[in-house]
Amino acid sequence: MSQISFSDAEQAGKRKKTRREVFLAEMELVVPWKALLKVIEPHYPVAGRGRRPYPLQAMLRVHLMQNWFALSDPAMEEALYEIASLRTFAALGLEAIPDETTILNFRHLLEASDLAEDIFKQVNAH
Repeated sequence: MSQISFSDAEQAGKRKKTRREVFLAEMELVVPWKALLKVIEPHYPVAGRGRRPYPLQAMLRVHLMQNWFALSDPAMEEALYEIASLRTFAALGLEAIPDETTILNFRHLLEASDLAEDIFKQVNAH
């Protein structure tokens, strides 16, 4: 188990949950994560040559938060650095934040593989 950062420790000690935290907790329960991951997984790159890809679940969560909060790619990257609740929801630490190009490439992967409709169907079926 890795040691938590000072910012994560500070976040854990606060008493009131923000509206964003409440919303993310609700999304944790209502989004059909396993079904969505199953749709995307065959199209997602695997570790091999080059840089190791971020975990698929983390990238899916970043992509959904980007849509829910209407953030551009650079704004999503900055939000992940600045807002602990977003990092926690995506299961990312400060040492492993995807940059704006990685976020853009994930969205392009979903578009190129024409997965939006399949994802939408899974959500509606749930």
